[in-house]
Amino acid sequence: MLKSSYTPDLIEAGCDEAGRGCLAGPVFAAAVILPKKYKNKLLRDSKKISEKVRESLAVQIKEEALYWAVAKCSPKEIDKYNILHASLRAMHKALKKLKQKPEIILVDGNQFHPFPGVPHVCIVKGDDKFLSIAAASVLAKVTRDQYMNKIDKKYPQYQWISNKGYPTKAHRAGIVANGLTPEHRMSFRQYPIDLKGAINKNQIE
Repeated sequence: MLKSSYTPDLIEAGCDEAGRGCLAGPVFAAAVILPKKYKNKLLRDSKKISEKVRESLAVQIKEEALYWAVAKCSPKEIDKYNILHASLRAMHKALKKLKQKPEIILVDGNQFHPFPGVPHVCIVKGDDKFLSIAAASVLAKVTRDQYMNKIDKKYPQYQWISNKGYPTKAHRAGIVANGLTPEHRMSFRQYPIDLKGAINKNQIE
């Protein structure tokens, strides 16, 4: 089972993001403060949990966490700042939304922009080591999946209901056939078409 805390007495906020490798949609991040000595045998890296279990855990986390928050950076923000910095900005947004200021921040990965007045520690594969980071991973992933399911109704030709914006064959085929939407990240270099004039003007509100 994952560790319940990094320190014995400090208020810890675990942070993680979801959606960095996608071609479309925002990147989401979450911050979670759990009770000390919290236990959950099912909680771990969201990528290693089925969708059904993730959704159930998200409900449980929101009920049992002391504080939690989710935030996002839009495709335009991703294009402006690049995906790494947009991911870290989303984490900062989530941290600012917490009703309790943490005393230390546990971040999944190896990079982070210092948060004002709060020390942090970066932990590689932290979402499979500490429960608070895993909880943030689950909330970010579930919230992002729900967002992609919602906008799939507007853009069904890209099959985001199943690929969640990742560069699958179906998603790339949809891009070739229909061009890009305002939900696509224009700064990415993985598109199967020339970006010049590729936005489908008929789909812009």
